[in-house]
Amino acid sequence: MKHPTPVAAERPAHEANRLQLLSCNILAGGSVRRYRDYVTHSWKHVLPTGKRANLDVLARVIGEFDLVGLQEADAGSLRSGFLNQTQYLAEAAEFPFWSHQPNRRVSHLATSSNGLLARMQPDEVLDYPLPGRIPGRGALWARFGDGDDALVVVIAHLSLGPAARMRQLGFIAELIGQHPNVVLMGDLNTPPASAELKMLYSRTALEPANESPATFPSWRPTRAIDHILVSGSIEVERRWALSHPVSDHLPVAATIRLPAKFGASPKP
Repeated sequence: MKHPTPVAAERPAHEANRLQLLSCNILAGGSVRRYRDYVTHSWKHVLPTGKRANLDVLARVIGEFDLVGLQEADAGSLRSGFLNQTQYLAEAAEFPFWSHQPNRRVSHLATSSNGLLARMQPDEVLDYPLPGRIPGRGALWARFGDGDDALVVVIAHLSLGPAARMRQLGFIAELIGQHPNVVLMGDLNTPPASAELKMLYSRTALEPANESPATFPSWRPTRAIDHILVSGSIEVERRWALSHPVSDHLPVAATIRLPAKFGASPKP
């Protein structure tokens, strides 16, 4: 966990329990506008061309949020110009706290990670590899506050296959347990009514979303596979997808209100 000098202003007392959340698969800063780009622009996925400019655009978008979960952020390889993209976005958008979890490295060409950007200081951050036939998926776990009043945030990027996702969400269910105040966000690669998510709801305090905006593909979204899920103790005021040109996923956002007894707050 990086702790640069905090720059965020203290939140007004009446807003201390209201948070703006964002989750985004950033495709290592890449941009895809149509399916054929995966083939015709494949060289862009292994070279840093245009990626920093895309990150600068994204930094302006995420600056209004309190907690941001990133997936497919490059941790420093050829395709990102050896830039830690989580750190770059944290500093560009003036987030005082950030952490990343590198999960998969392909030689010096590419490395993928989950990332957390926060305007309040986490009390604990842990990373866990997720089960799967092919290694390289992970869950980034953070705790804000202490005891039962704490907020637990989990950021994950799950596999494409339903059997692997079932095992991975079963593992995440064990991590969460019956903790009352939980947020799970990320590219879960599964629709809202899937058997995997139903299993997760049955084993944790997380609840199905009232609305699940479509996020993939970004140029014509038809699939709701990026999620911000919360436990029943947390009120969701709004959940929506942002229109954004970077990546092949749209970011998903939510405004939440935590229980009144939640004790953590942004640092001055």
